[in-house]
Amino acid sequence: MFNRQDSKQTILIVDDEPANLRVLKKMLEDQYRLIFAKSGEEALRLVQRELPNLILLDVMMPGMTGFEVCEQLKADLLSKAVPVIFVTALNDEVDETKGFEVGAVDYITKPVSPAIVKARVRTHLSLVQADDLRRTRLQVIQRLGRASEYKDNETGMHIMRMSHYSKIIALAYGLSDFAADNLLHAAPMHDIGKIGIPDSIMLKPGKLTDEEFTIMKTHPEIGAEILGDSDSDLIALAKVVSLTHHEKFDGSGYPKGLKGKNIPIEGRIVAIADVFDALTSKRPYKEAWTVEQAMDFIESQSGIHFDPDLVVLLQQCLPSILYIKQRWQD
Repeated sequence: MFNRQDSKQTILIVDDEPANLRVLKKMLEDQYRLIFAKSGEEALRLVQRELPNLILLDVMMPGMTGFEVCEQLKADLLSKAVPVIFVTALNDEVDETKGFEVGAVDYITKPVSPAIVKARVRTHLSLVQADDLRRTRLQVIQRLGRASEYKDNETGMHIMRMSHYSKIIALAYGLSDFAADNLLHAAPMHDIGKIGIPDSIMLKPGKLTDEEFTIMKTHPEIGAEILGDSDSDLIALAKVVSLTHHEKFDGSGYPKGLKGKNIPIEGRIVAIADVFDALTSKRPYKEAWTVEQAMDFIESQSGIHFDPDLVVLLQQCLPSILYIKQRWQD
C-alpha cells in the first residue's frame, strides 16, 4: 500500500548514474518530495509501494531500458495515469517517437537545464491536478444524477440513454467534441430538482391535480438552487440544463417561458433527447411507444415544443440513437 508522507507532491527519479540523481535532487528538493531508483526494476517495485505524482525516467540503463519501464507502468491500472518524462542523452527523432509511443508525456535532454526541468515538471503536475479536479467534479455530478433517480419512475438506463442521445445531437448540431462531452456529463442532472418534490406528488400513480402539477413545475428551479453558482464548467452547464429543459420553443414551457433561440441550445437538446427516450420506454403508467409513433409526435411538435432544427437532426441521427437505445436497454 502506498503512502504519501507530507503535502508535497512526490517525484520518482530513475537513473543508474548517482551523479545524475544528485543533479536532479539539487534542482527539485526544495519544492517536491523526491524518491529515487537506480534501475528500472527498482523503480517498478517503488511504484507499487508508493505511487508518485510524476516520474523522471532515464532511457539507457542496464537491464530494463526506460522504454520498457514506461510500457509496464502504462500497462498497470495503478500507475498508468502517472506522467512519465524521459530524461535522456538521446537526441534522435526516432527515439523521441518511441518514447511517446510507449506513453511518455515529455522529453528532457541531458545535460539538463534547471529552468527547463522545473518548468516541465511544474506544467505536467498542473495538468494532472486539473485532470483530477475535473474527474472529481464529474463523479459528484454523476452521483447527484443517480440520487434523483430514487425520486422518479425513470431508470438509470434512461439517464444513460438520454445523455448519449444529447451528445449525438450536440455533435450533429455543430458543437465541439469538448462541448458535446460536457453535455453528456451534465445531462444526467436535468431532473435533480425532483429531490425537492414531495413523495406524495412524485410517487402518485394517477394524474396530478393542477395544484400538484404547479408544485412539480418548480423542480427545474430547485435543481438550479441545488447546483448553485460554480466555477466548474460542468456544474454550471448542469444548472443551465436543469433550469431550461422544460422550456418549449413556442414559449409555453416552464419555469421562465423562454422562447425559441432564447432557450440555451443545451436545454433544447436535452429536451428532445429526454422526451424521445421517455416516449419509447416502458413505464409503470404506460407502454413504450414505437420509434415511428415517437418520431411522428416529435415532428408534430416541431416549432411548438421542440427546435425545428433539432427535430431534423434527431431524424438524421436516428441510426446512432437506436444503437444507443439497444445497447442500454432497461
